[in-house]
Amino acid sequence: MQPLGDLVAVIEQATGIDVAVLDAGPDEHGLTMRDPVRGTVFIGVARTRNPMRQRSTLAHELGHVLFEDWTDRDAGDWSDRSPAEIRADAFARHLLVPIEGLREFIGTGPPAALSTLSAVVQRFVASPKIAAIALCQATYIDEATKQEWMTLTAPKLAARFGWTDQYQALQAGSDRRRAPQRLLARAITGYAEGVLPAQAIATLRGISLEAVEEEMREAGVAPAEPPIPWAEPADLPDVHVDLAALDEDLGVTDDGQDATASRDPG
Repeated sequence: MQPLGDLVAVIEQATGIDVAVLDAGPDEHGLTMRDPVRGTVFIGVARTRNPMRQRSTLAHELGHVLFEDWTDRDAGDWSDRSPAEIRADAFARHLLVPIEGLREFIGTGPPAALSTLSAVVQRFVASPKIAAIALCQATYIDEATKQEWMTLTAPKLAARFGWTDQYQALQAGSDRRRAPQRLLARAITGYAEGVLPAQAIATLRGISLEAVEEEMREAGVAPAEPPIPWAEPADLPDVHVDLAALDEDLGVTDDGQDATASRDPG
């Protein structure tokens, strides 16, 4: 089993759930919202400089969706570690670092070393805590080693084993706002059809109007200008105008003379 790539895209493409990366407070990591009338589900996670935590939050919230852990806003203390929260945590661990995939990656050999933990964290883009738990469950390390390694951090492992550049690239990706892809695609379609302003796209993405307009130009996307049928001369019908009534009102005879004009005497 291969490691999951861009987890936001994986969730959106595999489940049809809208996912957004949002600005949030330091203690807010993620949430799931469901419209009971339409049955639509939305997952939101916070921007963060901790990419492993963001992936864990995404996987955790996906677990709530799959297990249908819907609850009312006043249903108990959200700080309690309920069975649903514990189950979502377990789901996240197995999704990010599946035991079968871990065994395929490590294979058989001597007991895992700290370099093994680093390699697992780097390959599966999971926190050292999740990686250490998986290594223990797969019997690569004992319980004491697991407890020791769970206190480590990804930046320290990256610095120690030479993949800081990759970690910083992951940080840049997790610290950016992202709008739900389907919603953004519909907005761009509306822009291309000339029914939605570019500002709507800029608002969704949290970037400037100028940046959106430049991106659309480079992508060859421009608002459509549908023709107005009644403005085309060739499409206008032939109209017959009978001026006889007008001539009668004006007193003009058939020979074009004014019937009311005075005649010279003699």
